[in-house]
Amino acid sequence: MLPLIAPSLLSANFLKLEEEVAMVNRSEADWLHLDIMDGVFVPNISFGFPVLKQVKKLTEKPMDVHLMIVDPDRYLVRFREAGASVITVHYEACTHLHRTIQAIKETGAQAGISLNPHSPVMLLKEIITEVDLVLLMSVNPGFGGQTFIETTYRKVRELKTMILEQGSNALIEVDGGVTLANARSLIDAGVDVLVAGNTVFRSPNPEETIRELKHC
Repeated sequence: MLPLIAPSLLSANFLKLEEEVAMVNRSEADWLHLDIMDGVFVPNISFGFPVLKQVKKLTEKPMDVHLMIVDPDRYLVRFREAGASVITVHYEACTHLHRTIQAIKETGAQAGISLNPHSPVMLLKEIITEVDLVLLMSVNPGFGGQTFIETTYRKVRELKTMILEQGSNALIEVDGGVTLANARSLIDAGVDVLVAGNTVFRSPNPEETIRELKHC
């Protein structure tokens, strides 16, 4: 099965946002990935509801919204209303994770959990059957263009084993440092969804790069 490709809007040219989204629409991308940063959970600020609502008017792809924020429960309904098809929260940001996952599902969105590079996949053992997606950060969250952390391959394999053993339907997504050079190895390890930012939006031919990631 071919992987899902989710170009990360964080790396797009915001002076040409309409053109960038149109390119993703034309491409073989499956989702549009949006990183929401609050400057508290991660040391950066990205964009919020006004941008999401405008992007929703433009995109033909499901919006894969990754919340790198504290207290995400306060905003789940608003992100769904802004157009999110997938809402992913961080394990490290949720005090009552099961309750948060159920709240996401109640909005009608798919529910995802993200783990920072230092967090072991075993933390998800008690909830893996409840989620639609697990996003493994392969860089420290907060900034695009970072170097891929090589231990991610092991975490993907461990997570895939857990998913299969427990009969979960969760997809495995990887975000950070994904390139044409490592995409095939990630897929072979068990990744279902590749998030790619600079690899796509800094490419001289982004649509072709998306196609190559899809068929690598």
